[in-house]
Amino acid sequence: MLDRFLNTTLQRPLKRIAMGLVALGLRADQMTWAGSVIGLTAIPLIALGLSDWALLSIALNRLADGLDGAMARLTQPTDLGAFLDISLDFLFYASIPLAFVLADPAGNGLAGAVLIYSFVGTGCTFLAFAVLATKRGTTSTAYPGKGFYYLGGLTESTETIAVFVLMCLLPQWFGLLAYGFAGLCALTTVTRIAAGMAVFKDESRHE
Repeated sequence: MLDRFLNTTLQRPLKRIAMGLVALGLRADQMTWAGSVIGLTAIPLIALGLSDWALLSIALNRLADGLDGAMARLTQPTDLGAFLDISLDFLFYASIPLAFVLADPAGNGLAGAVLIYSFVGTGCTFLAFAVLATKRGTTSTAYPGKGFYYLGGLTESTETIAVFVLMCLLPQWFGLLAYGFAGLCALTTVTRIAAGMAVFKDESRHE
């Protein structure tokens, strides 16, 4: 819900940093991989009870995620870059609740499983819509710079990271935060299914 606003706000500073990185000979896919590896270091940190330090891993992962797109737009965006970006992002998102489950399997296990299941709902509806939208030649006016159609929702990247930050700052509240955010993800999934049914049903009548 807040991604479009945040992307617009950060576009200029990210572009300036990206220009320097490109001038050094770095590539967007290298930034994508580096951000993914850094982000996944949050797993052992949270599992060992060092969730405060995991905030740094999360912040650097998000910075890299913004920079790889800016770098790609300064050079040549590729399908491989778009594929890696979204694939590694989803793996990172699932890694945070997994880390809290590893930290306390008995206390966090069910809440973590519910949250990861809710991510499956938001992720699969997002990707299914993108695949069919691309097949039909539909483009997103809200996110024109993306490698494929980005369908918005109540819970996008910004909201997800905000919840992860709260979890790291207040790990004792993980269960409450996980169930609450899973509920919001469920609403996002329902609205995306409804949007897909409306768009593709209407278009099928004209085929």
